[in-house]
Amino acid sequence: MNSLQSLLKPIPQSPISDAELTAHSQRPLNNSCNSRQLSFRRFRIRCSIADTVDRTFDAPVLGSSQVLERLRASRENQENQPQFLAMYSSVVGGITTDPAVMVIPIDDHMVHRGHGVFDTAAIVDGHLYELDQHLDRILRSASMAKINLPVSYDREKIKNILIRTASASKCRNGQLRYWLSAGPGNFLLSTSGLHQSALYAIVIQGKPPSPPKGIKVITSSIPMKPPQFATMKSVNYLPNVLSNMEAEEKGAYTAIWLDSEGFIAEGPSMNVGFITKDKEFLMPHFDKILSGCTAKRIITLAERLVTEGRLRSIRFENLTMEEGKKAEEMVLIGSGVLVSPVLQWDEQIIGDGREGPLARALVDLIIEDMKSGPPTVRIRVPYE
Repeated sequence: MNSLQSLLKPIPQSPISDAELTAHSQRPLNNSCNSRQLSFRRFRIRCSIADTVDRTFDAPVLGSSQVLERLRASRENQENQPQFLAMYSSVVGGITTDPAVMVIPIDDHMVHRGHGVFDTAAIVDGHLYELDQHLDRILRSASMAKINLPVSYDREKIKNILIRTASASKCRNGQLRYWLSAGPGNFLLSTSGLHQSALYAIVIQGKPPSPPKGIKVITSSIPMKPPQFATMKSVNYLPNVLSNMEAEEKGAYTAIWLDSEGFIAEGPSMNVGFITKDKEFLMPHFDKILSGCTAKRIITLAERLVTEGRLRSIRFENLTMEEGKKAEEMVLIGSGVLVSPVLQWDEQIIGDGREGPLARALVDLIIEDMKSGPPTVRIRVPYE
């Protein structure tokens, strides 16, 4: 018969499996001591399982004040993160300057189905740059995505809300990003049961525009979106994200897509342009890619270089990758990169491998326009 000491020996801390519990529960009892052993064993198993559950599933049920407290703490613990200065939500019908509550409902179809469109306008020296142009584009994208405006909203009201959000942020340099969503309501594919669409906008602190540095790009192996979706600025950016990740993994800044016919298309979030040895400024057609607001403005501003004789012409052209790599200068164009000179594409050095004079001239033109352009591209933010 086993001694009492053998029954009271320390309990090991190793986890006990369900199979072990089942085996012990089915073991026959030969005597009273075995019965006591099994009772101790079952007690130890129950304690071990309870400890595992407590350690693994730490999910307390929180009240609303606790949730808000934890959201604020989470924001405060994030280092080197962008500063979110103000957010508008049509769901709550107003603006907040508390980053902890700058949230979107999880049942919003933009969140779980990707049914939303967005756009961005730069804030430069207290002015919104090309707000009207970007607003026109998001409305076109919303129409393509079959997203109606929220009830009682029209273009003018949305514009006023965006300006008011920029004003509440007190941001003088940064960006205003905004979305039109199919709206919250359920987790279905169909939008027929949704109450109404939603408008969100957020202001992100930034710095005054400055000349970008030369970069390296690669050819993307990720298929680009078909024209129906590529020409719409939707939140479905997974191909864009994967393409950019591929470039970063290979030590490049970003990637360049080729279309189904092998012609140069665009980058994941920017247009691309080329200056030939004959001083022609060439860009891909906008029929299969997003028509960039910054790219279209650059085309307008570049006319000055034609007048000055520094450029011979500006035109849209289908270009192969081989033709693009032979260009004298290559640039990426977008609201985030302005006009960034490309110094290397895959293994090919572009031009002489240095920033070209015409790329720098285009950078100077867009920065000048952002800081002192006409009222058609600059709207003063009325800060309180």
